[in-house]
Amino acid sequence: MVGLFPPLCIHPGLPLAWTLSPCSLVLSHHLIPSADSAQSKSSCIFFCLLGNIIGSGIFVSPKGVLENASSVGVALFVWIITGVITAIGALCYAELGVTIPKSGGDYSYVKDIFGGLAGFLRLWIAVLPLFPTCFPPENGLRLLAAVCLLLLTWVNCSSVRWATRVQDIFTAGKLLALALIIIMGLVQVCKGEYYWLEPANAFEPFQDYDVGLIALSFLQGSFAYGGWNFLNYVTEELVDPYVNLPRAIFISIPLVTFVYVFANIAYVTAMSPQELLASNAVAVTFGEKLLGVMSWIMPISVALSTFGGVNGSLFTSSRLFFAGAREGHLPSLLAMIHVKRCTPIPALLFTCLSTLLMLCTSDMYTLINYVGFINYLFYGVTVAGQIVLRIKQPDMHRPIKISLIWPVIYLLFWAFLLIFSLYSEPVVCGIGLAIMLTGVPVYFLGVYWQNKPQCFDAFVDKMTYLGQKLCVVVYPAESKSNSDADEGQEMTEAKAPLSKADGDDLKA
Repeated sequence: MVGLFPPLCIHPGLPLAWTLSPCSLVLSHHLIPSADSAQSKSSCIFFCLLGNIIGSGIFVSPKGVLENASSVGVALFVWIITGVITAIGALCYAELGVTIPKSGGDYSYVKDIFGGLAGFLRLWIAVLPLFPTCFPPENGLRLLAAVCLLLLTWVNCSSVRWATRVQDIFTAGKLLALALIIIMGLVQVCKGEYYWLEPANAFEPFQDYDVGLIALSFLQGSFAYGGWNFLNYVTEELVDPYVNLPRAIFISIPLVTFVYVFANIAYVTAMSPQELLASNAVAVTFGEKLLGVMSWIMPISVALSTFGGVNGSLFTSSRLFFAGAREGHLPSLLAMIHVKRCTPIPALLFTCLSTLLMLCTSDMYTLINYVGFINYLFYGVTVAGQIVLRIKQPDMHRPIKISLIWPVIYLLFWAFLLIFSLYSEPVVCGIGLAIMLTGVPVYFLGVYWQNKPQCFDAFVDKMTYLGQKLCVVVYPAESKSNSDADEGQEMTEAKAPLSKADGDDLKA
């Protein structure tokens, strides 16, 4: 099946040296340090995953979680349960990641299990900027956010090693800030400041409990845990993913859950629920109450955490678009990399542009509900695909094989979350579903329709050629034997991801 745009690997007008470029998006040499020890490699992967999970969410989401949970005690349970469910989902993704060793995460899994349309819809919601409500932008803040985004895009375009170094540095800063919050909370507890942690007070509701609102509190909490499937987007770029992928998950998810729960405990030792709900940046208010003249540490920590989180999102989202372009679901230009730096510059620029469009959204908590609902929808579809794959291909080689009880538990929680979220926020969730379904006609017109007008193909060829010259990119060199193996699929194997075996063939 022909893709949304015909694949254009190398234009005949480009220099021959470009066509013979050995570059390919196998970034294990860049993403992982050159040290030979498995310990150093796995620790780097763990640090990248940890840095991608911990973003601005823990500094913002506590308000949204508490607002919908209706009491401090329920809010803490929401943080704990969300961490457990995240760990279960990560286990399911770990099995899928090593069974279908493709970059692109749930897009690749959904496409392979349920077909091109389902995979395209997952890609479609990632491509479209989401803005449920738009207000006049606060020019100063929007400009600062745009400058930071452009700077990080330049870093990611320049070097994968630079991008991972930035991630490591800001991850360390996030952990230090959260450690300070937790330590201050422990000091408060030692002083006897734990009124809102006593059971009689912790479960005293400041509004009536509502199942739909509690479901929304889980969506708010899941925003803070976002990024747990980061490594599934870059599976092909990992060194020894069969070992390092599950190891990173087993270490990072429990650690993040511990940090988040104790950070929230620290917050309520210094603030009442009313004070917490009145704050738009919980960590900043916490710092103002406890750190005195050093309170400037918290806003800087929040800014740095957000900066690092955006860097991680740029890194992963560009790989998603890269995978979609490679499968023919996006313009083939997005599947090309720089001839020297081996970075997916077109995919990164596309990610940057779509993110800049989101700056018109001012209602952050509505946006969190909106994005959380759509993401959870496809998380569930992906985990359901794991069960379908077990039934359809029971003898398929699975380096990691977990009990089916875990995907079942995840899907039960998933159904509860989506049904009651839809009940509580029908407009927001309905808009999300409607926008997702707009991808159906786009798929049939752009991907399924094979005999497009010649003028359209010629225009796409010219635009791709122009993009190649502007970005100095080519399609990664592939093994010819692979391109002859699966002729007639949606894309030829020349567009298929490099597995570990393919990489060995190329080296040979």
